[in-house]
Amino acid sequence: MGREVSRDVFAGRPDNMWRFAELLPVFRDENIVTLGEGATPLLNASTIGKSLNMGHLFIKEEGLNPTGTFKARGLSAAISKAKELGATGFTMPSAGNAAGAAAVYCARAGLDVKVYMPQDAPEANKKECLLADSELNLVDGHIGDAGRQAVAVAEEEKLFDLSTLKEPYRAEGKKTMALEIAMQLGWRMPDTIIYPTGGGTGIIGMHKGFRELLDLGWVEGEPPKFIAVQAAGCQPIVKAFEAGADSAEPWPNAKTVADGLRVPGPFADYLILQALRETGGTALAVDDTEMVDAMYEIASKEGVIACPEGSATLVALKRLLGSGDLAEDDVTVLLNTGSGYKYLDLIRGYGE
Repeated sequence: MGREVSRDVFAGRPDNMWRFAELLPVFRDENIVTLGEGATPLLNASTIGKSLNMGHLFIKEEGLNPTGTFKARGLSAAISKAKELGATGFTMPSAGNAAGAAAVYCARAGLDVKVYMPQDAPEANKKECLLADSELNLVDGHIGDAGRQAVAVAEEEKLFDLSTLKEPYRAEGKKTMALEIAMQLGWRMPDTIIYPTGGGTGIIGMHKGFRELLDLGWVEGEPPKFIAVQAAGCQPIVKAFEAGADSAEPWPNAKTVADGLRVPGPFADYLILQALRETGGTALAVDDTEMVDAMYEIASKEGVIACPEGSATLVALKRLLGSGDLAEDDVTVLLNTGSGYKYLDLIRGYGE
């Protein structure tokens, strides 16, 4: 493909992730289900960077996607390919944001989806599902319990299961973040990607995307180091990485304000750990108070209303700089995976 398609053609195409169609698994344009996802800005975090003596610090602002999170990329790709394969109905377990994305993309495609979410999932995500007229099923338990119900219904009713990494296409959508970052940097690799990690589809997809760019000869060098950031109240990947294990033990009593990080037993734990180790990365956990404090800092210094998951990357960045595990002159990208507007209940102070 490196000979058949030049990387230069992508710049002149429409501003969405489907500009990279040749690198995505949907073969016919009429099957693409899109709401304009992708093409999110790579912002120079100059104020925070200056305070940390970093000249090359960036924020990939995924909160500007449809439904306000990076989940739009994966669900656009998965539902498009499933449509091409003839699927007419889906199940979707989610801690929140993926459910909302599945609901609206299925609505866009005119297809049905049964969503399974924990009872205590964010109200914003429940309302997204209701607005899109999906079948919303609330489960007493966590995302793992929701997943088991979704899988059982998918098997019984012959529906397409959209569970994280139970199908390969959501990761294909997520890899477009890597393609965009490389293109936005002038077809250069960043040195480090700091990524909030729950189910891990983002790290897995991006790792694949950077490797594909290298294989095509469109970039040079080595893939960036991946840093997985988890919540102190749910850190199965961190503990597995620290123990040198190839898989993660389920995290008991998972609890965090960052719903996207409340994934006690990521299905593709071994692939996440493999990506971290292959790239010379690491994993670390931050607590909820640190995340919320970082939401304020990112908003007040860079004007980005980041979600707590994305804000956790700034906490991790400072810790890595302090320990000497990250160089100040590294080209470093913080992934803000969603909009903080979905988490306004965490913001305190005005009128209180």
